[in-house]
Amino acid sequence: MTNSLDDFNDILSPDESLAQHTWLKLGGNAERFYTPSSRDELLSLVRACVAAAVPVRVFGRGSNLLVRDGIVSGAVIRIVEPLLSEVDVSGDTVTAGGGALLSHVVSESVRAGLAGLESLVGIPGTVGGAVVGNAGGRHADIGEFVRKVEVVTHEGEVEERTGDELAFTYRSGNITDLAVLSATLQLRPDDSDDLTVRMKKIWIMKRSTQPLADQSAGCIFRNPRGLSAGALIEQCGLKDLAVGDARISDRHANFVVTGADATSADVESLIDKVKVAVAEKFGVELELEIRKW
Repeated sequence: MTNSLDDFNDILSPDESLAQHTWLKLGGNAERFYTPSSRDELLSLVRACVAAAVPVRVFGRGSNLLVRDGIVSGAVIRIVEPLLSEVDVSGDTVTAGGGALLSHVVSESVRAGLAGLESLVGIPGTVGGAVVGNAGGRHADIGEFVRKVEVVTHEGEVEERTGDELAFTYRSGNITDLAVLSATLQLRPDDSDDLTVRMKKIWIMKRSTQPLADQSAGCIFRNPRGLSAGALIEQCGLKDLAVGDARISDRHANFVVTGADATSADVESLIDKVKVAVAEKFGVELELEIRKW
């Protein structure tokens, strides 16, 4: 028997500000904002939304998300720890819940002497978001290690994606389901101390080149094939370009940083200006890496 949406009023926050839940600290309010605390509650809630024909959006840490100004209609469900936050290491395999912090999974795999994820150090967000967006860096992407993904579909069904059902490309993949419940990653044994050293070196390099102390959402644009989006933007002379209280970082041109008075419209306008400038100078069409709601 499917629950009614009224059965979830204890985890409902109507008209919830989404700005407080995203790294850019921007965006409008969610018409219906839910914070389930267990897998069963999450699945029951999704099925209740499906039965009531209420559209559903799911997010985790909001580290790669630009929410537009105005009302976000339907139901917004947040998946963060303790929900789906378990991490299990068995042999050379790590299985992590979709709500687990990617940083926690990286540190647990390194501690267990398993190589592959150490280069993902410093990437914010959850495992679910990382798998959907094939998060990665100069040295590796998470997709190359993913062997199984358990999902909840837009119809509220639980399914597994394995083998040929999994395809990952640069900062993208073919997981288009509503949410990732868990992901199973196959890594390779290595010395834990060596991995720790490698991870620290990568972290120091990122910290020296990225505006990690500022309010941002990581890289705004995907790197065009064989090129650096940040370098293209910088060569257009756009470092420190501002619209309202949003500006291109003077430390890394592929980061937009926001101040207390910034709006989502400021960021969208800044994005449009950058895309036009790069297209005019280099004939390159930049594609967004962040998601927009």
